[in-house]
Amino acid sequence: MSVMVKNEEEIEGIRKSCHMLRDLFDELDGYVRAGLSTKDIDAFCYDYIVKHGGKPAFLNFEGFPGSACVSVNDEVIHGIPASKRIIRDGDLVTVDLGINLNGFFSDSAHTYEIGKVPEKVHQLNVVTREALYKGIEAIESSKGKTRVSDISRAIYDHVRKMNYGVVRDYCGHGVGLAVHEDPLIPNYVSSNVRIKPGYVIAIEPMITLGKGDVRVLPNKWTVVTKDKSVACQWEHTVAIMPDGSPEILT
Repeated sequence: MSVMVKNEEEIEGIRKSCHMLRDLFDELDGYVRAGLSTKDIDAFCYDYIVKHGGKPAFLNFEGFPGSACVSVNDEVIHGIPASKRIIRDGDLVTVDLGINLNGFFSDSAHTYEIGKVPEKVHQLNVVTREALYKGIEAIESSKGKTRVSDISRAIYDHVRKMNYGVVRDYCGHGVGLAVHEDPLIPNYVSSNVRIKPGYVIAIEPMITLGKGDVRVLPNKWTVVTKDKSVACQWEHTVAIMPDGSPEILT
């Protein structure tokens, strides 16, 4: 494992990329709705990023055919945008995005409730987002001594109180000078790597109403739950500052 420790100038570049992504999500909050296709959402994101001087970080990354991963209901991550995939009332839709701004990378995901979703789906969304912030709070509370396991435990313990499934096949990661970097940030306790100043990480709980077991569709990208249970993802890019405290960049 080789973690890229960022200097102050690099973190500032990543921060600008992350702020652009944050602003894009602010726009998406008023755009995502029933009747749109997942391709419509993808096109909206592409146009925004290019208009503001960035490049979609995910487009053509390892062959991915979209600017945004748009995952619906039992799709956990890597949903491929499609003009025939229409969003409907009651859907849970995750939009996962990254921006390359002058060689600095951001990564974030928001999950949208479309119209009126079942109460158990709403609670999944609420608890998954809470789990993201529990992971970030774990850095704050143990700053200077944080290990990946502290983040993972905070996320895992919070969602397991609700008996939700935790996806183990995919996890958070370093980010900033590339789309994916070390260290890995699992959502269950398995790594004891120390989190140090200068690290920039993407924390991303991927949680399900079922068991958490997943499979990849024949398109070789979209990850779905094996038991067809609804899945949820929230993600922020976080920088570790000189005093060990976290700064949520997105």
